[in-house]
Amino acid sequence: MSRNKLHVKKGDTVKVITGDDKGKTGVITSVITDKQKVVVEGLNLVSKHQKPTAKNPNGGIVKQEAPIHASNVMLVEPSTNAPTRTGKKLNNDGKLQRYSKKSGNLI
Repeated sequence: MSRNKLHVKKGDTVKVITGDDKGKTGVITSVITDKQKVVVEGLNLVSKHQKPTAKNPNGGIVKQEAPIHASNVMLVEPSTNAPTRTGKKLNNDGKLQRYSKKSGNLI
């Protein structure tokens, strides 16, 4: 199975552009390339019912982050702190690197 590449990666700061958390920003904690989804820290919280365990004897309802489709987030450029579309181009070493389509800066 081929690995799909996304325009964002773990550790990037992103802004949500659609959905319940529209307009909020956060840092990507994990990327699911097979499903083209990302998990953003503190966003898209869902309630999960947990059975009692040895660690958590009472069980209960826990809030946790759910994945968001990668097309619903936009990379925030670190230098200008503004959302931007990204492209890829060769740098001086001959490696592909992401760049901001808004300002042209390498990311």
